[in-house]
Amino acid sequence: MTARIGSERNHVIQVHAVRELLVAGTAGTIDHLSAASGMVRIGDRLYVVADDENSLGVFNLSSDEPGQLVRLFDGDLPDDHKARKAAKPDFEALLALPAFAGYPSGALMSIGSGSRRSRHRAALMALGADGDIRGPARRIDLAPLLIPLQAHVPDLNIEGAFVSTDTVCLLQRGNSRPAINACIALPWGDMERWLDGAGQAPTATSITQFELGSIGEVPLSFTDGAALPGGSWVFCAAAEDTSNSYADGQCAGSAVGVVNAAGKIQYLESLSLTCKVEGITASVDGDTLNLLLVTDADDRQTSALLLSATVHIGTPSSA
Repeated sequence: MTARIGSERNHVIQVHAVRELLVAGTAGTIDHLSAASGMVRIGDRLYVVADDENSLGVFNLSSDEPGQLVRLFDGDLPDDHKARKAAKPDFEALLALPAFAGYPSGALMSIGSGSRRSRHRAALMALGADGDIRGPARRIDLAPLLIPLQAHVPDLNIEGAFVSTDTVCLLQRGNSRPAINACIALPWGDMERWLDGAGQAPTATSITQFELGSIGEVPLSFTDGAALPGGSWVFCAAAEDTSNSYADGQCAGSAVGVVNAAGKIQYLESLSLTCKVEGITASVDGDTLNLLLVTDADDRQTSALLLSATVHIGTPSSA
């Protein structure tokens, strides 16, 4: 599907604001996440990474209380925008991993975008049986995984990640023109052995490019994804007017789409709210997807938003 969407189509996805992503600060103060970039839902817990923070936000969906911050990396980032941008780990994806050696209840892994050498880092956090984080984060050097991908995707910029059956899927966000938006497939078994220290970093079994269309004149690019039953997956994409993976640009809007088990886009619509959506979770109820989405405000003084939406797509086909 390569058609332009938004103003040239009659259908948009109605989104609703659920809450600002406020977090408890020091000495009883209230702060917020501004650059929310990936999330995972486990029961009523919502885990959110922000691309300009060294901490993970944890929110209780059954409460309106501010979330809590869990430290991923030591140290504080500069307040100055330019200096912070250069120093940040650029966590753009949050990956929920199934149980494996040393992690009997699974784990969360926040993943750097890989767009700069300083962004080849990840933080691995063990989960307990109740879905809570157990113990400190373990730092992972992603260079052995990401550097080989640059031969296939020169302007590498990993923005989403999910596990579908036995495959880890990384979503490449294209920013240059022409933009390369792709799903990079890695064997979960190889990833598991690498994280356990028993094997080499996994290599891609496939890199599938997608044409996502545009909103107005601005191309859409992947910002996150989540697995659906049967091998299909849902994604969010943003139309940000930028020519590379480092510079920010004005956002013309966002969209949500579904890729079926055959790897074809079967659904793609823009959102009713003009914003930059960078994280998505989905639960399935028959032919309906109940979505949660988080935004990147591109302004540290402005809180990111948690949004909800309902999408009726029918049963994702394999043809």
